[in-house]
Amino acid sequence: MSKENFEYKNAMERLEAILERIDNSEMEIDELAGNVQEATELLKKCRQILLDTEKSVQGALESLDGESNA
Repeated sequence: MSKENFEYKNAMERLEAILERIDNSEMEIDELAGNVQEATELLKKCRQILLDTEKSVQGALESLDGESNA
């Protein structure tokens, strides 16, 4: 598993845990702000990993297009 896959998987698991606790009203109000901030940072991290992956895939596809046109 690549570093990005590992980071993405761990971030998503943590996000799911936070959301589940919020949905089940298991979180005290004192914890809420901190957990919302953590969830925001995790979402930013996941979004960046997805954007980087998209760029990588686009680059690979463009290189294939270049080879087929040669």
